[in-house]
Amino acid sequence: MPGRKEFWGCFVLLAGASALALRSAPKPAGGTLIVCGWDEVYMLDAGAGDPKKIWSWRAADRTELPEAVRSKFATTDECKPVDGGKRILITASSDGVALVERDSGKAVFWATAANAHSAEMLPSGRIAVAASHRPNGPGDRVVLFDVSKPEKALFHAELSWAHGVVWDDGRKLLWAIGHDDLVAYRLEAWDSAAPSLAAAASYRLPDPDGHDLRAVPGTAMLSLSTGNHCWLFDRDARDFRPHPELAGRGGVKSIDVNPATGQAVWVLSEGGNWWSGKLRFLNPEATVTLKGERIYKARWLQ
Repeated sequence: MPGRKEFWGCFVLLAGASALALRSAPKPAGGTLIVCGWDEVYMLDAGAGDPKKIWSWRAADRTELPEAVRSKFATTDECKPVDGGKRILITASSDGVALVERDSGKAVFWATAANAHSAEMLPSGRIAVAASHRPNGPGDRVVLFDVSKPEKALFHAELSWAHGVVWDDGRKLLWAIGHDDLVAYRLEAWDSAAPSLAAAASYRLPDPDGHDLRAVPGTAMLSLSTGNHCWLFDRDARDFRPHPELAGRGGVKSIDVNPATGQAVWVLSEGGNWWSGKLRFLNPEATVTLKGERIYKARWLQ
């Protein structure tokens, strides 16, 4: 395993070998964030001294959504920009999944998936959803949908406590994190009406309770959080490495790196809750408190 400085140098959070000691700053470096956690998904100008909401979406306001679906977004837990930020993938542990146009706020796709915790766009207009555990429902799986067919599941692959999915276009693999494993799936029969996923490789997590999974822009690394730690996974070497700055942190709900600035935003649950009232940053280091908010994940708008 390489030393701390050696592998951190290839990690986009830090530009130089001497940058391990992060600078302090009263506010983030700048950029737009998408934030979720309660029944609202919203955007913030992260560089503002007092961040203000500049965009907001609530399923309850969207008349294009079937009425029964609107109630499925009470606890949003993913807000991932896709198509260069023109659209946003939203999931909720209250079972909702939606693909939303950023400009209009219109949901162009919707579905339900038990305890949905994340989603990812796949080639040919398909979507993978991580459906986590549900004692009395069809969770513990990665579910495939097609944007042109709202509410209709095409296929599922079993994965205990599925929590995160990342499409790896360079390797043509879908990475998914569950309770104990990180799994790489191949796309099968993709040009047919019955596409599927086939496990190409599986890697036991160094710590159980897999949670967030995100690609680190410009590198072979995936960042991931587990119950008591945060890690990097090298998709070339196929090994796990402690996260250089967050290795000993438990309860981390999300980590995301701004591809333009290299600044990371991360969310740490607080007070025994699943949520936080703060956004935390690395490179430069900063903390922003949003009073009254219940934050679960934050993603940079790309």
